[in-house]
Amino acid sequence: MMLYVIEGEDIPNSLEKRLAVRSEHLERIKVLQEDGRLILAGPYPRIDTTNPGLAGFSGSLIVAEFESLEDATTWAEADPYNTSGVYKKFTVRPFKKVLPV
Repeated sequence: MMLYVIEGEDIPNSLEKRLAVRSEHLERIKVLQEDGRLILAGPYPRIDTTNPGLAGFSGSLIVAEFESLEDATTWAEADPYNTSGVYKKFTVRPFKKVLPV
């Protein structure tokens, strides 16, 4: 197992699409958490606040363990934010956690 960063970049004005599939997206992430594979996950607010309201979000970050880059990419491809068009693109990269220990 290795850590991977999954970073999605939203389309402009993605909030409505995001909200429509948010619960499905979170359910998939909760499975990673229940399996002890999730390090962190969350969205990027479009403005400098934790609650951006109608400004929405510009993307998301997930750091989690997968067997391989291919497995992490397959997982990201199937995410509701990707399949429903919230993301205009996503990237998956291997990650080495150094701190905190």
